[in-house]
Amino acid sequence: QVQVVEAGGGSVQAGGSLRLSCTVSGSFVGVDIMAWHRQVPGKQRELVAHITSSGNTNYADSVKGRFTISRDNATYSVYLEMNSLQPEDTAVYYCAANVLVVDHRVNHSWGRGTQVTVSL
Repeated sequence: QVQVVEAGGGSVQAGGSLRLSCTVSGSFVGVDIMAWHRQVPGKQRELVAHITSSGNTNYADSVKGRFTISRDNATYSVYLEMNSLQPEDTAVYYCAANVLVVDHRVNHSWGRGTQVTVSL
């Protein structure tokens, strides 16, 4: 069993910052790509950023230059530093990870989400 748990969401004024964290736990061999997604009610879930096990990153155009994704392979954690937050960043943010569980089988695992609210 694999658990993915996010933390760090909250409410902030436009221009402010938040740092999200996510930790994978349970029974697994390793964690490959980790990612942050977000979803606004009534809209498709979108990929915000992802990071490979070697540290290569990709960002959605809407967050480039403002958000930074990082990971700690020793603790199976991924982080999202969000700066210059704007109201359009308001969403539920979800952590996802490709987790190697057994016999080279990979589970794509999701957290339950953490709310980020940015006000004017």
